[in-house]
Amino acid sequence: MPSPTARLFAVATATALLFAGAPAQAAPSAPVTPAAPGTNAFAPLATCYGGAVRSYFESGRYGGSAGQYRTTTRCRDINVRNASVYATEACVIFVDKTSACNYWTYLPANSGWITVATNVRDGVNFRVRFENLRYEYEPLIAYHAF
Repeated sequence: MPSPTARLFAVATATALLFAGAPAQAAPSAPVTPAAPGTNAFAPLATCYGGAVRSYFESGRYGGSAGQYRTTTRCRDINVRNASVYATEACVIFVDKTSACNYWTYLPANSGWITVATNVRDGVNFRVRFENLRYEYEPLIAYHAF
C-alpha cells in the first residue's frame, strides 16, 4: 500500500498538470452573435424536447406503431430518440393524408434525438411506426418530440 506521502505527491502532480495547460477551444467557423442579456439560448431545445412523449412496447417484436399524436408549436420537426438496447428504424405516417410511411430513418441503440420528419405544420395528426431488423424480445422504448 502506498504511503500517504506518495499519495499526496501523486495528487499534487495531477493537480499541477490539470491546471498547467490552456483549455481546448474550437475556433468559430462564423461570427457568433451573443444572445441578449437575460435570454436563454437553449430555450427552443428545452421547449421542444421538454414535451416529449414516451412509447413502450413490452417486447420489441418486429416493431409497432405509436400514437396518434398531433404536432404542436413546440417543434418544427418530429424527433425520435431510441432508448432501446437494439437499433430500430422509424417512419412517420400522416394519418389524415395516407397510411404509408414518409421514409425510414435508422435509429441506433440508445440514440440521441434524430429527426424523422422535417418542417411539419402545426396541428398535423401522425403516428410513428417502428420496424426492427429482427424479432426482439427486449422492450422497445422510444421518446417522441413534436
